[in-house]
Formats: sequence, structure tokens, C-alpha cells
Amino acid sequence: MTTTDIERSERLHGLDALRGGALLLGVVLHGAMSFFPTQIWIVADDQRSAWASGLFFAIHLFRMASFFLIAGLFAHMMLGRRGVWGFVKNRLVRIATPLSVFWGLVMAAIVAVLIWNASLQGLTAADAPPPPTYDWTNVPLTHLWFLWVLSIFYAGLLILRAPFAALDRSGAWGRTVDRATARLIGPWGPFVLGAPLALALWLHPNWIAFFGVPTPDAGLIPNTPALVGFGLAFGLGALLDRRRDLLGRIEAGWAIYLGLAVGAGTTALMLAGGPDPVLVPMTDPATKAMTAAAFGVGTFASVFAAVGLALRFCSGHSAVRRYVADAAYWIYIVHLPLVMAAQVLVQDWPLFWGLKLAVAVGGVLAVSFASYELLVRHSFMGRWLNGRRTPWRRPTTPALVPAE
Repeated sequence: MTTTDIERSERLHGLDALRGGALLLGVVLHGAMSFFPTQIWIVADDQRSAWASGLFFAIHLFRMASFFLIAGLFAHMMLGRRGVWGFVKNRLVRIATPLSVFWGLVMAAIVAVLIWNASLQGLTAADAPPPPTYDWTNVPLTHLWFLWVLSIFYAGLLILRAPFAALDRSGAWGRTVDRATARLIGPWGPFVLGAPLALALWLHPNWIAFFGVPTPDAGLIPNTPALVGFGLAFGLGALLDRRRDLLGRIEAGWAIYLGLAVGAGTTALMLAGGPDPVLVPMTDPATKAMTAAAFGVGTFASVFAAVGLALRFCSGHSAVRRYVADAAYWIYIVHLPLVMAAQVLVQDWPLFWGLKLAVAVGGVLAVSFASYELLVRHSFMGRWLNGRRTPWRRPTTPALVPAE
């Protein structure tokens, strides 16, 4: 895809595909957790492999940072098109409302699966640990944490934009910011962007290095590494919307970024203890600093590599990729209790772990896509979650839908 194509494209199909792929990889990531050599997941399979934890590590390194970069770019694009109030209304409907509606339903489904699994293991209520006491510091956001963090970043974007727009009437500040953004796009970019994340990881108490950026899934205030790492990705995405031509530079350098991501990511994995997770916090300051640095570079190098590969190979319009990208939001919302149920079903099967993972993931995706087609895509939920409702019968000349 040429620079001109990127600048003029009504939809950035490659980034749409990457956003959907990042969400769908969550099914694989959570599915692999029951096969870790060391038990970290509530559902523990009788087949264990370091390859499963290695697969988790590779996905976890780039997935959510890539998602937040794309979210930042599309948020800035929407803000420019719809204005502040249009943007706020859209995000309340598409992000805040699904969080408030589905969080309780997802939690109830997760608890139901846990009770079912406990009954299969012969456990009773007397064997259960005492329930925790919840407050704003440890609210279990589950996998829907990304909607809460997105809401925080949207608020931050609006807060920062207002004084910038008021002070930049001549455009001088904007041109300076655009030049600074351009200087970040190159082989040195992951080192510059990774430095603040590395510092945040090094300073984070009780950091378990294998998991990289700690998932902010408990509490209403995200942990500092998540705010720094995902916030930098979101902010860079917003700045890239101002300089769409730089996407062409990222696309051209995908091979360099991929090599850097593999090198830094492998280094981070080895320093963290290898694919057999070491689930204890790092205590040696020097080792922790080197590991944090490798994670910082590896995270942003892998994000640039993912964006470059998506632009290079998925930029053309594809009805299949568009359908998958549209369905990915719904699938991610509902997938976790389905994954846990699938793990319970296969946990005692005498099969190779990779086959069991494929069965679990395939089954979850089949059920999720079917529910999307039958319940969401053609109903009011399609308009709610995707911004439009697709009729069962398309008109002869379908209307073009602008990107959001």
C-alpha cells in the first residue's frame, strides 16, 4: 500500500484486520493458560507444555499494545470527524455501555463455570476459600479491563486536546509535534518508546517478569506499567493519525522491526526464566533492569512489526477480513467463560495438548461466530457494538459506511 493510498483511504483495512486479530488472539492466549507447565489458571489440564507458555508469551508481548495504538489512531480520527460531543456520545454507547452491561453477565458466567468445574473435581462449598472483600482497589474487571482503560485514555485525549487546540492557533506547536512523531518512526523508535516502559517495569513492586506489562484487570486505577506502556501506544496512535504518511514508513520497515522484536523478545523471555514460567517477583536490581529493558524494546518493536505486516499484507479490501474484524468485538466480550467451559470439557481427555487447545479454541470460535451472526450482526446489537445494523438481505447497491 503506497503512502498516497494510506493518506486517502476511507478505511485503513490493514489496521482494521490487526485490531480484530488482536482481539481474537485473546481466545488463543486464554486457552493456552490451562496447559502451562506451572499451574497459573483456575482450570488446570492434565497435559502440560512449555510450548503453551511460550505461545502465550509471544502473543502477550504485542497484542494489547498493538490494540491500543490502533485505538488511539481511530479515536483521533473520530474526534476530528465528529467533534467532541459526537465522539463522547459514540464512546459512551460503544465502549462504556457494553462494559456496564456485560461485566455482570460475564462474571456470573465465569462463576457458574468455576462451580461446575469444582463439582466435577468432587469439591463442595466447604472446600471453597473465603470470599474476598472487594473495593475500588481490587474490582475484578476480568478481560473487560480494556474497555475501562480505553475510557480512561479517551478522557485523557479530550483533556489534553483542549488546551493544545487553544494554544496552537497558528499551527506551530502542531508542526513541532508532527516532526517529533516522524523522528520516532525508525529502528530507534522502539528503544525511545521502550525506555519509559522499562523504567515503569523496573520500579513496579513485585513484578513477575514473564507476564511483561501486568494486566490491569483488578482495581479502578491501572498499574503504572500498563498506564505507561499502553498509554504511550495509544498516544502514538493518535499522533500517527496526524501523520498518516508515517504508516508507509512503518510498513516499509516491517522486516527490521520483526527482527528486533524476535531478538528483544527472546532476550526478555530468557531473562524472565524461559518458557517454563518463574512466577516469583524479580529481586536482583541488575537482572530486573536488563529484563525490563528487553521488554520495553520488545513490546514496541513487536507493535511496529505487527502494524507493518498488517499494512503490507492486509491493506486491500476483503469481505472476510471485514466480517471477522466486525465480529471480533462481540467475540472478545463473550469468550472468556466459553474458553473456561471448553477447558473444563477437554481437561481429562488423553490427547496431545496442542490438539486439545485447537479443539477448545475452534469450538469457542464456532459458537461465538454463530452467536454473532444470529444474535448481533443483524439486530439492534449490531448497531450498538459495531455502529451499524447489517440487514439480512443487502440492498442491490449497498451504501458506503465511513470508518470510525
